Amino acid sequence: MVVVGLAVLLYAGVRLALGAPAAIRGPEISLAPGTLPWYAGLSLLRMLAAYALSLLFTLPYGYLAARNRRAEHILLPLLDVLQSVPILSFLPVVLLSLTAVLPERLAVELAAIVLIFTSQAWNLTFAWYQSLTTIPKELREASAAFRFQPWLRLTTLELPFAALSLVWNSVMSWAGGWFFLMAAEIFSVGHRDFRLPGLGAYLQEAASQGDGWAIVRGVAALVFVIVLLDQLAWRPLLAWADRFKLEMLAGENPPTSWFLDALRKARLVAWARGAVWAPLLARLDAWLLTRLPSPTHLGEQSGAAARWGGRALGGAAALVLVYGGLRAVALLVTLPLAAWADIAGGLALTFLRVAAALVLALAWTVPLGVAIGSSPRLAAWVQPLVQIAASVPATALFPILLLGVTRLPGGINLAAVLLMLMGTQWYLLFNVIAGASAIPQDLKLTTALLRLSRWDRWRTLILPALLPFLVTGAITASGGAWNASVVAEHAEFGGRSLSTYGIGASIARATAAGDYAQLLAATLAMIVAVVLLNRLVWRRVYRYAEDRCRLE
Repeated sequence: MVVVGLAVLLYAGVRLALGAPAAIRGPEISLAPGTLPWYAGLSLLRMLAAYALSLLFTLPYGYLAARNRRAEHILLPLLDVLQSVPILSFLPVVLLSLTAVLPERLAVELAAIVLIFTSQAWNLTFAWYQSLTTIPKELREASAAFRFQPWLRLTTLELPFAALSLVWNSVMSWAGGWFFLMAAEIFSVGHRDFRLPGLGAYLQEAASQGDGWAIVRGVAALVFVIVLLDQLAWRPLLAWADRFKLEMLAGENPPTSWFLDALRKARLVAWARGAVWAPLLARLDAWLLTRLPSPTHLGEQSGAAARWGGRALGGAAALVLVYGGLRAVALLVTLPLAAWADIAGGLALTFLRVAAALVLALAWTVPLGVAIGSSPRLAAWVQPLVQIAASVPATALFPILLLGVTRLPGGINLAAVLLMLMGTQWYLLFNVIAGASAIPQDLKLTTALLRLSRWDRWRTLILPALLPFLVTGAITASGGAWNASVVAEHAEFGGRSLSTYGIGASIARATAAGDYAQLLAATLAMIVAVVLLNRLVWRRVYRYAEDRCRLE
């Protein structure tokens, strides 16, 4: 049902795209240094809008998937499908369909925000779901014994328990969002120029004019914004969220933030907290406690009207799926048998490259992530560097890496694995850091008192504590690797075309040629492969982690 629904959605986008304007001209991009603050502000606002949209999606979606087993059977496969869709190859369809029904500038801005949203939402949702399903049993029983209503349980148990994981995954979401923002701000299709004023367009214009100093200024502005966000947002949030760790003893070196300390000492902030923020939260709590029913009353209120409404909605959705599915099948049957065999072979080879990239990513992210998560002093120095490295648009490095690696043994295949690695490693690293940060100090001291060897400490404490976070990171990382295959297996630059055999190359070539039948078939094949891997491998490992590695 989920795959058919996605096929119908893509088919509808293609039909809308046919009515898009034939020519679109983007704004002129100035390389004057004085325009950089304005462009940086525009890029930052797009990131903020996409992040707010991601949180609005993550909280209810993950909550419903974790609390309703029937909904979980649909929502989790849907999430697997959504995070495996190679959105860069369908950006033209999204842009053209939006410009067909909305004003041009609004359509381009919305498309950019939606593209950034797709890079931020999925790992946040998986992290939120993982936190909800690994809450210790005794804490859940205590909240039930005290008859906590949903809002009270959310604010006193579920959000605090998930705070560290959500903050670290938010850092990852912003790092990935910068990459997609750069791609969205410089996009063009034929005679349609979808550029947006921002840092990405500034860097592209500087590169096209060969202005080296403008490139340096643009990269410096991007790094400045990332470091500023780290000091004013992420480091204070990490220092604040440290209070929610499940431990009996405080850590030896808890994370600190000069900006958070300054806010706590500021008289204006103290006045605003007491006169504005606290009364506002009290009124919100009181209003939501009366509006949101307790779980026992929730089932009593669902009557015949709700059941009939659900059936009517389901019937209408089924009709749409049947009609759209038939149209999509009619498009797919036009492909010859040789094309399907080519897709199957490419799928197998891309799977091997994805597996190799994942193994390489695990080899270095686990030890480094544990070191960063266990040492706030090391995190203070390394975290901004990791954010900057994860935020640099990898597409800018692809041509350089390809030219260097293709001369080595393995050639384009080795280059494809390395390019996939660039799209996977950060998801794993930030989740490992979050898992290592959440290990209670009293358990670390217990391993020291028992004089456990380094291997025994890893086997009995560190790896079990990391396993739920590793699975969450692996799911999003493997989805990122499949997405990266579209640009890793087929690249064109400087009049040259480098390509290897794989499903990503099939999607890239079909996108360039406008072969919608091949594009739909290859994309659906990739989606089915990712969903099967998640259901047959990652979900089973996650169930084990949920049952055996919970902190209780």
